[in-house]
This record gives sequence, C-alpha cells and structure tokens, in this order.
Amino acid sequence: MALKATIFKAELEVADIDRGYYASHALTLARHPSETDERMMVRVLAFALHAHPDLAFGRGLSTEDEPDLWQKDLTGAIQLWIDVGLPDERAVRKACGRAERVVVVSYGGRGSDVWWSQIAGKLDRLDNLTVIDLPAAGTQAAAALAQRSMQLQCTIQEGQLWLANGKEVVHIEPATLLAAG
Repeated sequence: MALKATIFKAELEVADIDRGYYASHALTLARHPSETDERMMVRVLAFALHAHPDLAFGRGLSTEDEPDLWQKDLTGAIQLWIDVGLPDERAVRKACGRAERVVVVSYGGRGSDVWWSQIAGKLDRLDNLTVIDLPAAGTQAAAALAQRSMQLQCTIQEGQLWLANGKEVVHIEPATLLAAG
C-alpha cells in the first residue's frame, strides 16, 4: 500500500517591500512521504519570494512534468515556473521552453555548490532563467518552524528575507546565481 501525503496548512502573511506586495495567503501543502521538512519549507520560502494571487503549488514530487510552484494566465499559458532543489539540465531547459519565466531555488549547502559548478556553464544562455540559492543554515532553521498548522509572517527587504512564526525569526539571504534577461 502506497504511503499518502501529509497535509500541512499555513497562513502566510507576505510583506515584500522590494516589490510593494502585501497580502495574506492560505496555503495547503501536501508533503510527499519522501519529502523533508526542509524541502517543504523551501517551497514556502519560494512562494513568499514570488507571491502572487495566481501562484499555486504543483502536484508534487511524483509529477515530473510539473513544477513545485507555477503561475498561469487566464489562457493557461505558464507565466512562472518554479523548481525547488537541484534539477538536471534537461529538466531546466524543458521548463524554459514551456514557461515565460523559470526560477530554480536551490538549497543544500555544499551539494548545491557542486550542482551549480557542474551545470552553470550549460544554463547561462537561457534568457528566461533565474537561479537563486538559499543558504543551508537558513533553510535548516526554517525547517524547524514546520508544523501541521502554521501562522507565518515573511518580510522581504533589500533582497533579504525574514520568516517568523510568532516565537522565532529566521533570517535568510538568498544569493542570485543567475539572473534572467
């Protein structure tokens, strides 16, 4: 018998001062049995960094032809495709062909550094690709905030992110490894 996803609920308040975006989002996250708290919270961080009323979670790890998050327009065209983790070159190229903008949010410390050093030269010509790396200390601290029901506040200012749950605050400085355009 297959293991079922665990459902997490998050009320996420986003104050993105850099973009002038302020909104509340009621998020439902299905965490695949093989997904860690850290990866799930990186999905939440990716949502916060790109928050928009039309941004939605994909069907998850078991669906290879969908991103972790995406935003579509009214015609169904993919405006934004967000992958979390360390995708292979072929998957990134395919995403860049399907979406107007693609963002890869990498994490994992040394593993992320090795991945980027191996793939960077192969992806630098993709004009619609942005690659952001989240430091391991920040993503691990964010994982400690994971609960089945969460009240989270996220403030983004001058490229830095603060994630709080009312008791603890996690500070993360995302590094842009590759900028679109």
